[in-house]
Amino acid sequence: MRLVLATHNAGKAPEIAALLDGNYEIVTAGELNLPEPAETESTFAGNAMLKARHAAALSGLVALADDSGLSVAALDGAPGIFSARWAGPQKDFAAAIAKVEQRLEDSRSEDRSAWFTSALAVAWPGDDGAPGPCVVVEGRVDGDLVFPPRGDRGFGYDPIFIPRGRDLTYGEMERADKEADSHRTRAFARLKAALID
Repeated sequence: MRLVLATHNAGKAPEIAALLDGNYEIVTAGELNLPEPAETESTFAGNAMLKARHAAALSGLVALADDSGLSVAALDGAPGIFSARWAGPQKDFAAAIAKVEQRLEDSRSEDRSAWFTSALAVAWPGDDGAPGPCVVVEGRVDGDLVFPPRGDRGFGYDPIFIPRGRDLTYGEMERADKEADSHRTRAFARLKAALID
């Protein structure tokens, strides 16, 4: 089955492909030159649904979308749904990480607790312009932030996030170790339960 992955983020594609166990032929929205929709929703789940429905409508394929991000307790949950936007149009996550660190210093809080959220949405193409069915689930992993960043694996905010109960940042972990219990892995388990089990 051919599946369009509703992302232009090159880092997400191999991680999601691995979680799908090679069971689908995956093409990304970027590879299809689909325009990115404006993420106008106020939640991860809302934005995932918006992106999946947009890609399904434009491609005519079943679409899978992920909306994920880092939320920091001392920053009232920021950057949250704006995690990618903090990296700017160039997707400069080193700058985004520096922004998180600066905001934490400005807050004068000692609290370094944070969490990653992944919302996954699967949308089917609709008929006659109406949206098709859509299923949305979420996964979350709690942890703590560390500065300076550690590790050059993963992507995004991975080098500053240590999941609870672990000693390494996501940026230091081998992909298999991260995927064993990441926010995206938890979301995929829920998605499988919703769609198959």
